[in-house]
Amino acid sequence: MRHRTYHALSEINVTNLVDVVLVLLIIFMVTAPLLQSGIEVRLPQTTTAAEQPSEGIVVTIKKDGGVFIRTDKDLTDVYTAPENRERDFEQAIRTHPGAKAYIRADNEANYGLVVEIIGIMKAHGVNDVGLVTQPKMEKPEQTQPPNKWG
Repeated sequence: MRHRTYHALSEINVTNLVDVVLVLLIIFMVTAPLLQSGIEVRLPQTTTAAEQPSEGIVVTIKKDGGVFIRTDKDLTDVYTAPENRERDFEQAIRTHPGAKAYIRADNEANYGLVVEIIGIMKAHGVNDVGLVTQPKMEKPEQTQPPNKWG
């Protein structure tokens, strides 16, 4: 009778690991755009890029006059009605004392509304208010249609 001797396999099969990593990569690629929440606005373009809001109170003003408040703690944009704006801003500022405030106003938003929001924030003690813009995009050069004569 022969005795078989077994040897330990020292090779690692990484096929399953690669499969799992690729599936996770695809899941993250699909869900990443969905995680970027916020109100869609067309920001004014400037030649110098402004500081992007990181922490603090972010106020979004839409073209139609809708005003939304987001703080760094709840991370959701909350609509504030015109009759409740003073109270809503006071509450957001009271819960975040000393926080910076950023205004993301649509390029076509009412300038008077933007100034009104800045005034409300200044009246409640916010001294650091920034306006969020996006870098100016270079216009692609106009291409001439091909000349049929050469």
